[in-house]
Amino acid sequence: MSAPSLSERAAAMGIRFLDQIPDHCLDPDLIAQVPVEWARSHGMLPLRLDGEACVATADIDHVQPQEDLALLIGEDLAAVAAPHDVILQGIERCYFSRDNSPDDFLRDLEGVGDGTVAVVQGGNDLLAEAEKAPVTRLINLILLEAVKREASDIHFEPFESRLRVRYRIDGNLYEQASPPKHLEDALVSRLKVMGRMDIAERRLPQDGMARVHVGEREIDVRISTVPVAEGERVVLRLLDQQATLLPLGSLGMSPAVLDGVAGLLAAPHGMIVVSGPTGAGKTTTLYAALGQLDSSRRNIMTIEEPIEYQLPDIGQIQVKPKIGLTFAQGLRHILRQDPDIVLVGETRDRETADIAVRASLTGHLVFTTLHTNDAPGTVSRLVDMGVEPYLLASCLRGAMAQRLVRRLCPHCRREGVATADAVAELGDALAAVVTGKPLWEPVGCAHCLEGYSGRMGVFELVQINAALRDAIRRGSSGLGELKQLAVAAGMRPLVADTVDRMLEGETSLEEALNVAAA
Repeated sequence: MSAPSLSERAAAMGIRFLDQIPDHCLDPDLIAQVPVEWARSHGMLPLRLDGEACVATADIDHVQPQEDLALLIGEDLAAVAAPHDVILQGIERCYFSRDNSPDDFLRDLEGVGDGTVAVVQGGNDLLAEAEKAPVTRLINLILLEAVKREASDIHFEPFESRLRVRYRIDGNLYEQASPPKHLEDALVSRLKVMGRMDIAERRLPQDGMARVHVGEREIDVRISTVPVAEGERVVLRLLDQQATLLPLGSLGMSPAVLDGVAGLLAAPHGMIVVSGPTGAGKTTTLYAALGQLDSSRRNIMTIEEPIEYQLPDIGQIQVKPKIGLTFAQGLRHILRQDPDIVLVGETRDRETADIAVRASLTGHLVFTTLHTNDAPGTVSRLVDMGVEPYLLASCLRGAMAQRLVRRLCPHCRREGVATADAVAELGDALAAVVTGKPLWEPVGCAHCLEGYSGRMGVFELVQINAALRDAIRRGSSGLGELKQLAVAAGMRPLVADTVDRMLEGETSLEEALNVAAA
């Protein structure tokens, strides 16, 4: 006879059983005195069920740890049975939801002396704060708050009388509580220790990488320091793998663009280019595209600077210019690895462009990125780099430009009407379509930041047809003619795609005008 299950044992002992722990049962105040390491190691989580203080545990037979926890909290705790993995998930959610922003901690630091704060190599779990030096705790709280607010970057900016901290959220920088100026050197040194950088070198820029955890969630941190007049400026780029490895269908593409991209991914060979400014989400789009491909039947390799996220079943090479491993050099060696599909993180020079083009002409499907304002501008940029027009006409399959626009908060957005004056900058054709139509405006509430919550992609895709290929071959890199041919081939411009999202109530006129002005 098999052993009774946890639910059966709980029923026999008259203990309530939970197969899931709802969010409303989690009480951050109840776990304020309980170190997260203790909760994890004992597999116990204090919570409130129907107003009653309880402790969820999978080990219902051992009473002593439950009594120790009740003594620590100062309340009687009723036992509740739950699977061990469910309890661990509840622990991560509960500790992550605590209101432990750096502001309160900074107020407590006002009396910390003269800056002789020890820099220690603490653990890398942001939820575990106990027994850490003040500077380490402060850095952890700043990082944790940035992760909670879905910031992409953290800026530490020294000035003569203060140290400014700013988060980049949805593309904009927002100032946070400032640490005391006397902690500046210790904070910078701690960040350098995290990134395995030289803490004694303050005259030269440095780059480093660190990895921190929020429970089981991994966050990669790129650390960059540069010397400035008042000290060292430090910028952290937060790379959350869970947040960025998205399926292609969740990026916000219109059905027409999504179908076009699917058609390009089915091509046996050729070059596909994604363009846009820094921070437009190009890497996210390319990773999503690679995720659509069958890596079990094809050899997929990438060369990147840096490798932002580890992709399963895909060979990724990190560019290292200091030792001669450039994009061009790495791409040469990739082509000796019998690849089917190659991702070149960025095409920056003629040598890389030439190798990528020739690789696409010899049976490889090549993805790459460029910094151009629109999709037709891809042709001009590659020709300016020195790629022969006849080669480009033969290999280029498609080009897509993209931007990120802020998404309106659904809780507080306000309906308005588009006036002719307000939409004039969209251009005559779009202004005529939009005038008089309902549109939504940002307001601002407790759920958002200045009326916006998150960002979404807007796209324009041009698939190279016979007319475009002939124009490229003739050397017609003029943007006017290429844009006309691209629109005739079915390309919907970026600003038009943004206006579609605006009319659907997903973004605002302000964001559409920003795209139109780019």
